[in-house]
Amino acid sequence: MTGRFAYGPFHEGPDPLAPPVDLRAALEQLGRDIMDGSSPRSALEELLRRGTTGTTGLDELTRRLWERRARIQRRHNLEGTLNEVRALLDEALEAERSALFPDPSDDARFREAQLDALPPSTAAAVRDLAEYDWRSEQARQAYQRIRDKLGQELMESRFQGMKQALSEVSPEDAERIRAMMADLNALLLAHLRGDDTAEQFQRFMAQHGDFFPENPRTVEELIDALAARAAAAQRMMNSMSEQQREELSNLMAAAFGDPRLAEQISTLDANLRALRPGEDWTSATRFRGQDPLGMGEGAQAMADLAELDALAEQLAQSYPGARLEDIDLEALSRQLGDDAGVDARRLSELERELREQGLLERSSDGTLHLSPKALRRLGETALADVATTMRHGERDTARAGAAGEPTGASRPWRFGDSEPWEVSRTVRNAVLRTASTNEGEVRIDVADVEVIETEQRARAAIALCVDTSWSMVQDGRWVPMKRTALALHHLVSTRYRSDELQLITFGRHASTVDIGQLTALEGVWEQGTNLHHALLLAGRHLRRNPDAHPVVLVVTDGEPTAHLEPDGNAEFNYPTTPRTISKTLAEVDALAKLGASVSVFMLGEDERLAAFVDTIAKRSGGRVVNPDLDGLGAAVVSDYLRTRRT
Repeated sequence: MTGRFAYGPFHEGPDPLAPPVDLRAALEQLGRDIMDGSSPRSALEELLRRGTTGTTGLDELTRRLWERRARIQRRHNLEGTLNEVRALLDEALEAERSALFPDPSDDARFREAQLDALPPSTAAAVRDLAEYDWRSEQARQAYQRIRDKLGQELMESRFQGMKQALSEVSPEDAERIRAMMADLNALLLAHLRGDDTAEQFQRFMAQHGDFFPENPRTVEELIDALAARAAAAQRMMNSMSEQQREELSNLMAAAFGDPRLAEQISTLDANLRALRPGEDWTSATRFRGQDPLGMGEGAQAMADLAELDALAEQLAQSYPGARLEDIDLEALSRQLGDDAGVDARRLSELERELREQGLLERSSDGTLHLSPKALRRLGETALADVATTMRHGERDTARAGAAGEPTGASRPWRFGDSEPWEVSRTVRNAVLRTASTNEGEVRIDVADVEVIETEQRARAAIALCVDTSWSMVQDGRWVPMKRTALALHHLVSTRYRSDELQLITFGRHASTVDIGQLTALEGVWEQGTNLHHALLLAGRHLRRNPDAHPVVLVVTDGEPTAHLEPDGNAEFNYPTTPRTISKTLAEVDALAKLGASVSVFMLGEDERLAAFVDTIAKRSGGRVVNPDLDGLGAAVVSDYLRTRRT
């Protein structure tokens, strides 16, 4: 071992040092949207669209894609190759005329006449000069650059990266290209016939693989890459004016000075169309900019536009079975940079983790809902928020004795304690003490003994009645009400597990719900605040638990406007009627006979509601609390704990 280490980028899968996905923050956002009335599926989609802290959402990534697409169209046009060929042709003609001018011979005048008679079309002029015997070496080289330029552009339009590879073209290079094109068309034609081309493909790649830096592993991968590029080149031609398209098509016959190359390209396009008819061969795009693109650059621009369109569809997630794993992260990084690829990968991991960790479940009818695990986490968050606003403790008076419940903690034994020993901690204490004193043999001393801490708890039956009338939604009280229920439910289910909590919703009618149903409950336009029915259900819950201390908590923002008739129908009247008030107060009196005081958490400043809840408090021995929305959860939990202690 030399003790020296080398550090470098990590390339073997996911980054092991990357921060974990923040599921708690994501679940908090999901919970808020679901409690606000969104379905779990739409809440998840909205979360992914918005993104999370430090991670760009799908909407922003999509906006950047469309911005890049528009920038390509606004900045460029497709006249690059035509302009460059025209400039080279003018250079060649000017150099040739300069060489002919001093010569008084008839041959010089004849050549000048040939040059003057050239057609105005660039393609036709290049074609007519194919057999011209140049006097000027500079003109000859300029004309040769036209042929090389056309060959490079033609090959670049069909084979990505070819233009750079053919920066200097020798006759041998041109011959290699013609041989490659002939072999390629033979391979594609054999594959089109249905022949087994595996061996032929291997021979082709062994001989011509340097023309394909993407290194396709099968003939299908080769066809996919070539068809996408050829379709982009065709869309570029479709996007030109008819005159530009005709001019460029005619120029291609001069590529590398050999019209056979253009014929091979035409055959290649035909084979690829037959093999991949699903590619977009017909659409066109309007370019409005001043920056001219050559054929190769134009084909790449069209390929980029197609890639941007595909990425936008992937980010939209609007097709059946869409998942974020469908997003091509490499393409997204190419178009928007590495940060965009990282953000998309994080969103994909977030979606996968939410499903794999059991925070989202699919019911038998296929709908998505929050799992019990997710509800527990939401309850933890809601209770933590409540705890920050509470100034007093939550613990009951601890009392030693066999009747107590274990708290999960232990304490040193004291004379008179009868709780069971905490054996593992007792032995651990003995081992540590023996090791520190070098006594050798381990012996348990009375100072080592720890006992299991217990506490005596009174059992309570709690009915939390929450108003679900439309005014709760309209006035922004819907989510605070649900978070309050979540906090109380989590406290009871984790800290006071012997207590019995019943959640009761009341609008026109009242009903008992579990915490999952309440969390996903959507606001519905319905008139009526049937507190009478809710208190009836609360009384039924208290009677089912006669040995428990009764606790009734009511969260409402309006006086009762409905009551339940003996036939089970709800009678609604606004303004409220004496009969509704009388039946509701009669149920308050019935609860008082069971020993339950009714605590009312009044939301808003309605004077009629204030007078009514004061009456409830007086008749039941309860109290009225008028919290703001931020303090609602703390007020309800505090009252529950206060009632348990008393």
